[in-house]
Parts: sequence; structure tokens; C-alpha cells
Amino acid sequence: MLIETLKSLFNRDLNQLKVEIESYQNESQLWVIDKNISNSGGNLCLHLIGNINTYIGAEIGKTGYIRNRPLEFSLKDIPKSELINKIEETILVVNNALDIVTEADLENIYPQIVFEKEMTTGFFLVHLATHLAYHLGQINYHRRLF
Repeated sequence: MLIETLKSLFNRDLNQLKVEIESYQNESQLWVIDKNISNSGGNLCLHLIGNINTYIGAEIGKTGYIRNRPLEFSLKDIPKSELINKIEETILVVNNALDIVTEADLENIYPQIVFEKEMTTGFFLVHLATHLAYHLGQINYHRRLF
């Protein structure tokens, strides 16, 4: 049951991420930072794509994805269409990976130490879903501010 809930939440929020990125009226606004806003909507989008592809795609789905986290925050001026394509690819990665996860797998220790201590795969997947929702809200505010 948790797996289907997670799939539903990831799909909902990744599709909403597409809507947010598409809703920027001017592509250059995606990359604006100002005073206390240190991460642009575009960079937060790249961060979410990198995060999910690393921890769900590469680790669970065995996609071979290799993350370059610094680029998630330093790349600029990626076209909206490319961001949308990356989000759509990430949706497929999440669904394919979660299709092979069993309820028993959720109780297993996640293979990587991420927060300096062991955690179950289920706990970490819930964390990843809330991490996505957190940054999705930031992107929504960023878009409306600029």
C-alpha cells in the first residue's frame, strides 16, 4: 500500500513541477536570484531531478545515473523544454523503480548512508517525497515573486 501511495505522490508532484516550470512567463525568470533567494526555480528543478534520479533511479532502479550535484546549482539558462523533458524522464524512472520495490523491500535498510545513520528504504522514500514537495513549494513562490 505504501508503494502505491508513494507512486501517486511522486507522480502528482512531478507533474505539478512540470506545470510550475511551464508557468514561468519568461524563461529567464527561471534563473533569477535576488538578495535572500539564493536558489532559482530552474536550479531547484535541476536539484530535484538529480536527487530523485540518484536515490530512486540509480540506487533502486539501477539506471546507472551519475549525479553531479554542484551543477544542479550552477547551471543556468537551460531551456524550459529541456527541463520539462528531464522531468518527464524522471517520472518514468520513478515509476519503473517503484514497480520493482516490494513491501518487504521497504523494511530493508536503504543501501546508502545519507543522513549519517541507517534508515529503512520506506523511511527514505517518504523523505524523498516530502523533499520534492518542499522544493516544489519553493519553486511556486519563486515563480510568483518574479
